[in-house]
Amino acid sequence: MKNVKSIFLALVMSALLVVVAACGNNEEKGAADGKKLSGEVRIDGSSTVAPIMEAVAEEYLAEQPDVKAPVGVSGTGGGMEKFTKGETDLSNASRPMKDEEKKAAEENDIEFLELNVAYDGISVVVNKENDFIDQLTLDELRKIFLEESEAKTWADVRAGWPNEPIKIYSPGTDSGTYDYFDEVILEEKEMKKDAQRSEDDNVLVTGVSGDKNAIGFFGFAYYEENKDKLKVVPIVGESGKAVEPTKETINNGEYAPLSRPLFTYVNVKSLEKAEVKDFIDFMNENAGDLAEEVGYVKMPEDKYEANKKAIEDAVK
Repeated sequence: MKNVKSIFLALVMSALLVVVAACGNNEEKGAADGKKLSGEVRIDGSSTVAPIMEAVAEEYLAEQPDVKAPVGVSGTGGGMEKFTKGETDLSNASRPMKDEEKKAAEENDIEFLELNVAYDGISVVVNKENDFIDQLTLDELRKIFLEESEAKTWADVRAGWPNEPIKIYSPGTDSGTYDYFDEVILEEKEMKKDAQRSEDDNVLVTGVSGDKNAIGFFGFAYYEENKDKLKVVPIVGESGKAVEPTKETINNGEYAPLSRPLFTYVNVKSLEKAEVKDFIDFMNENAGDLAEEVGYVKMPEDKYEANKKAIEDAVK
């Protein structure tokens, strides 16, 4: 009798273990199937990309309220410094990762994915009261911004313009927007030392809108958000005609060379955490539409499909 009871008890225990194991497997699968998650997604980097990622985080919070995803704005360079040390899961960038940043990541065993998020166009803006600038050429931009240029007043840039001092407002050197402008406009030469610099684009908006002799530049979304306070300047670029940044001219390349892709970099090891993987999948599915909502330009669908494949390959 004792043997029968023992066998029966063993069978019951085995059945219970099977049920428990099955539940555990279902819970693991559930992280990708809409079950509630918790934890934190560590995000930092570009102030230009921040509005897109903030919109993604806000929408994601509605689905996963127990996952924290605060978006830091240390600038592209500042964000990369943290990312390559393994301090963040995602690093937003308004330019591609530099060779020295790739080397730092490699030295710290950080494997990463580069994901396309949206398109942006660097917008050159002046004070709303400026009634003499109707357009600028690339050479005139260099006269205004380069330290080696002798232009100190607007009259020095173009004959007939007022003999008033030029006041420059620029992103800081940790900004990917600064890096991009430095590469394509300044040709990696020094910007004027008296330029007012800030990593916070809102500070630049305030500076230009409050100074009638000011000029500055930042991402298209910040101009769109503040166009009641600022005047955007059409740029005579690669097309040979004066082009104003719009979603259409940014997307079709007509606003070259000041149109550019935006990125987020993902620490591959972070994808092992269910909340990070789920957030990244959500971001890739929704970033294009949300980018449009906050003033940027959605990329072609094949870019997001390429992102999806890269994410899937990374977690295999």
